[in-house]
Amino acid sequence: MSTTAVRTGLATVASTPKRAELNSGMRGRWWRFLLVFVITAVVLVPIAAVVFLSLQPALGSTTTSAITLENFASVFAQTSVGAWMTNSLVVTLVTVVIAVVVAAPAGYVLSRARNRLVSGYSLVLFIVQSLPVVTAVIPLFILFASIGLVDNLVGVTIIYVGSTMSVAIWMMAAYYDSIPITLEEAAWMDGASVFGGFVRIVLRNSLPGLLSTAIFSFLLAWNDYLIAVVFLRSDANYTLPVGLETFFQQNSTNWGLVMAVAVDMMLPPVILFSVLNKYFSVGGIGGSLAGR
Repeated sequence: MSTTAVRTGLATVASTPKRAELNSGMRGRWWRFLLVFVITAVVLVPIAAVVFLSLQPALGSTTTSAITLENFASVFAQTSVGAWMTNSLVVTLVTVVIAVVVAAPAGYVLSRARNRLVSGYSLVLFIVQSLPVVTAVIPLFILFASIGLVDNLVGVTIIYVGSTMSVAIWMMAAYYDSIPITLEEAAWMDGASVFGGFVRIVLRNSLPGLLSTAIFSFLLAWNDYLIAVVFLRSDANYTLPVGLETFFQQNSTNWGLVMAVAVDMMLPPVILFSVLNKYFSVGGIGGSLAGR
């Protein structure tokens, strides 16, 4: 047997396990792709059904087209959907702004400071975070009724801010932990104060964390039903989830109109994610410590 033939045989034997590993990896990828596809379909099929029904002609409609935007025009012209959406947007945006403004410095203290007071503060936040909101609804209702904050958007906003604050602080603290403290030490050596280092170094590199906290606060306030249905009484003060529920009770057989209101409720979060998605990058500080 020639030397060339021996080498060819050895190469073939050596390449066989590699091919087997490659085929096994490809099969694993297909299974993962299939699993992700099934999960995505389960999530998106109900949403697609809502959108499809919202585009169908409503009961009693004279429209002959299979697809129409008449339902959206009808709900805005004949109902208080515009007022409900305005209330939800106002309450939600105020909640987001306050939550982010307070959680940003509070999370920094939680991330950088290491003493008993901060540890006790962290424990209190953890306990508050673990308590369901329903346990505080009745005491808060009694308290707010005595000071005139029932059926008031200000009262609902206060509760939303309080319920988001603990998780928002934890989220910001967790993101700050990923930013090397050596960057701040370098700024301090250049003459920056602690607050200056926080603003110029930490906060400027925390855009993904800030956006995550803002989106969490936005979704909690936008989608809430329990607190709103307990504290809001008049149609003019309803937020969109409560308005959708009352609208469904009055038009439970007219699926086109009901689904049009549901689509109106889904649009702001979808638009928010679409606009902010490109800013979710954690690579901004990846090379900050190169060579150290």
